[in-house]
Amino acid sequence: MKKLFGLISLLTVVLTCFSQNPDSLAAVNDPVLRITNLNPYFSQHVDSNLSYQFQINRDPSTYYWYMKNSPVGLKINKDNGLLTFKAEKSYFLSGKLKYDVPYKVNIGVQSLVDPTQRVDTSFTLLFYNTEIIPSRLKPTVATTLYIDEGETVSFKVQCEIGSFPIEDILFTSSIPIKNFSLVTKCNDEFNWTPDYEFVKRDSSVVNLSFIGSTKFKSHDTANVRIVVRDALNYPLANSEYNQMVRNINTYILQLKYTFLQLDKRLKKTKTARTTFDLTGASTALTGTILNTSGSETAQKTGKVLPSVGVALVPIKEATAPTKVVEQNQASLIRTSIKRLEYMLTDNSLISEKDPEVTRKISKLKDELKQAQIQLIDIPVDITSNMTAEELNNYFNSPKVNKKYSLKTK
Repeated sequence: MKKLFGLISLLTVVLTCFSQNPDSLAAVNDPVLRITNLNPYFSQHVDSNLSYQFQINRDPSTYYWYMKNSPVGLKINKDNGLLTFKAEKSYFLSGKLKYDVPYKVNIGVQSLVDPTQRVDTSFTLLFYNTEIIPSRLKPTVATTLYIDEGETVSFKVQCEIGSFPIEDILFTSSIPIKNFSLVTKCNDEFNWTPDYEFVKRDSSVVNLSFIGSTKFKSHDTANVRIVVRDALNYPLANSEYNQMVRNINTYILQLKYTFLQLDKRLKKTKTARTTFDLTGASTALTGTILNTSGSETAQKTGKVLPSVGVALVPIKEATAPTKVVEQNQASLIRTSIKRLEYMLTDNSLISEKDPEVTRKISKLKDELKQAQIQLIDIPVDITSNMTAEELNNYFNSPKVNKKYSLKTK
């Protein structure tokens, strides 16, 4: 009876223990080694401590734990499977760890007695930052710019990326502008060229605002102030200058043709007078020769011929008078042509944005007007389809230059 009573007591104790801890019974009956509390995902914020105790369905004293591909600072106790980690901020500042990057860690447990009894599994560890760093817009220029009308302003709108990057950029202007490139995302380039009537029509100050937003609709605004200064409309001024040069060149060609006509008249008159002079001289010389002749008839003829030569002088003056007026007009036209050509050379543009273009236009206008007034009494003919090359060749020929050059005493 005593033995039976003892056996019943022992069974009662065992059943009581198993009823209080059913996992113990499962551990004894389960032939497969298992990690009973595996957590497949851990998320930790910066400067937090992680401590997690892994458990198995065996006596842990005869098993050891190991880990592979672990991030910096993550540790596991090989004897009891205690996982520990302290997410120090220095790991992230140095780049050893990164936010929002899932790290897959391989862990395992193996029996010290039977190497075939082992478990290999993994879990994911992710770190997040509780500190919100705002993203900022950073234009590549100063907050205030000074430009002239017709000058292009160009700069990029960069982004300083924080916890959440800027995804969209809106643009606003204090006054309406046109012909600009729109900025919609980071590193887009803004280009704008104010026209030459901008300051007269609108205010000379333009305030630009670039508003960036993240996916959580947090905003940052960058402002750029552009001061537009009044400037000369160089394209229009250059067009006016070129038109003035064309007008002067056309007038010069007309003067050269008029000079050609006058010079031909002077040349014709000179030829006629030279013919009369040679005829008169020949007649007088012939009379002198005949006076010395032995023939009485020849001597009489010789006495008459000198009178004939003298009589040719008034005929010469009546038929081919000296053209003093034409000579003076030709000289005046030649002088005017030379002066206008010199003024064109002296007032040529040095660049597309010559700061003296207005003064040079005014100077050329005055010179052209002065030449036209000075030659107002001289009829200026058209070029009669003569080319500019033909007129220039005649005007600059050595014979003409010699004829109208200044005589040195």
